[in-house]
Amino acid sequence: MTNARRVLVHPDAASLSASVAARFLTKVVDLLDERETVHVGLTGGTMGIAVLGAIAANPARDGIDWSRVEIWWGDERYLPRGDADRNETQARDALLDELPLPPENVHAFPAPGEHPSIEAAADAYAEELGDTVFDILFLGVGPDGHVASLFPDHPTVRETERRAVAETASPKPPPERLSLTLPVINRSERIWLVLAGADKAGALGLALADANVASVPVAGVQGRKRTVFFVDQEAAAEVPENLIDRERYWTANDE
Repeated sequence: MTNARRVLVHPDAASLSASVAARFLTKVVDLLDERETVHVGLTGGTMGIAVLGAIAANPARDGIDWSRVEIWWGDERYLPRGDADRNETQARDALLDELPLPPENVHAFPAPGEHPSIEAAADAYAEELGDTVFDILFLGVGPDGHVASLFPDHPTVRETERRAVAETASPKPPPERLSLTLPVINRSERIWLVLAGADKAGALGLALADANVASVPVAGVQGRKRTVFFVDQEAAAEVPENLIDRERYWTANDE
């Protein structure tokens, strides 16, 4: 599994977000030349939102036919619509509200009150998602190795049947969240994990060492075509030198 992963190191968080944004825009253009619709899964967190802000600031965004791009999320804080802590709200503020995206192309997770329970909300999102495959799925990584809202040693990490699950005891606030499961995450064609900071170094090192997935969920992440860790120097502190791609510049044409 490790051999299929790649680590691209950037000097700092600012250059990291700008580089990922540029690569994303180039790749979307490339994909739209091949297919009618491109499905993108977003993440929250500091770097996830920083990348969206960098996409918004990049003039190349205006060269994309956003009517052919479908937006999804890997997880969401189970909070009211418009709450500042929702990944959806932050993504809209950073990028989505500036794009000519048809409203029906934005597939946000449900909010409280829209379904009888949080479990029903997870089922509703799973039904909406269906068999959709993400062309690109962004993920962040927590210092504890969690991805989306799949936390170490929680039952949701081991879920194999459902597409989306309810997390009601998150170790970080808020306690209630909705998340895609690892099987859905791993049917993505490309998974781009973006992380920065020394506090992420341990989790990244464990992921690349194929640690136990139940205890380090990021270790179980594997895209169908690509699994790329975009990191800054601090996050790369515990990455073996042979796994860092320094010699060749990764381009959008790399599948």
